[in-house]
Amino acid sequence: MILTYALSFAFGCFGLSILLNLVRLLRGPAPADRILAVDTMVVNVVALIVLYGIATGNPIHFEAAILFAMTGFLSTVALSKYLLRGDIIE
Repeated sequence: MILTYALSFAFGCFGLSILLNLVRLLRGPAPADRILAVDTMVVNVVALIVLYGIATGNPIHFEAAILFAMTGFLSTVALSKYLLRGDIIE
């Protein structure tokens, strides 16, 4: 019973966090702020996937969260490298 309340609270907190990241993504004054907002949004989505896996008891969601985290990390690195140097592959 307490797990249900804790999961509901966590879903609400991470959902609100994603909305605030979306505001930073749309209003970010610099491209670096936008990249940071996307990276933080990826972390929050990974947390939501893990919470959903806990709520349903399905272990496949944890593997999906790992794959999404790796993809998010690589995209953040690629965007940052493009922003700094103007080229991804040297």
